[in-house]
This record gives sequence, C-alpha cells and structure tokens, in this order.
Amino acid sequence: MSVILYTLIIAIVIPYLLSWVSGYCRIKQFGGYDNHNPRAQQSALEGLGARAMSAQANAWEALMMYTATCVIIFIAGIDLTSLDTIAYIFIGFRVLHAIFYLLDVALLRSLSFGVSATCCFYMIYLAANIAT
Repeated sequence: MSVILYTLIIAIVIPYLLSWVSGYCRIKQFGGYDNHNPRAQQSALEGLGARAMSAQANAWEALMMYTATCVIIFIAGIDLTSLDTIAYIFIGFRVLHAIFYLLDVALLRSLSFGVSATCCFYMIYLAANIAT
C-alpha cells in the first residue's frame, strides 16, 4: 500500500482520537456523558475540552479536503510514490495541528494548518498539470 493511503488512514483516525480527548474532558468537567443532549454538553465544554472539539471539527474538514485530493491525484494518474514526501509533510503537520490546538498554541496551529492545506493544493496543482 502506498504512503498516500497510509496517510489517509491516519487522517481518518485523527478526529476519532480528538473525540476521545473531548470525551475524557466531558467526563472530567460534567461527571459523565449527556447522551440525550450530547451536542449541548459538548458546546458547554471549556478549556482543553472546547479546544479538542474545535480541533476535531477542523480534523474532519481537513479529512474531506485530503480525501478529495487523494481521489483527484488517483484519477489524474500521478505515480503515488512520487508524492510520498508531500504526503508525509501533510500528515505530520496535521498531527502537529491537533497537538498545537490542544496546547493552545495559536500561531503554530495556524501555521500547521496552512502548510497542510498547501500540501493539498500542491498535489491538486500537480494533478492538473498532468491532466492538461
């Protein structure tokens, strides 16, 4: 299996890991889960729990973008091994993004978001140039 697919799997796992962090924070802050109204409870989270929820939402958004990017480069017929380095950069910065979000390091979080998004744009650019 190519690096692109491994990084896609990691990108799929990241939001679930972040949900575990927010779940732990819900138990700690509220004493348990409100399974009748979980979204209201999640929106009342503070501190680390609130950041974990925001990081999870961002991770889902990034997953959509990366999934679309993977489909585009596959359809374009790019040799997937030629994108190993950029895939590693993407997933590395997505992991850093989650860590920086949890640690409340806003500037580095924004930088890591920008680098990972640029990786997707670059791969789509490569696919567009091969397709033309």
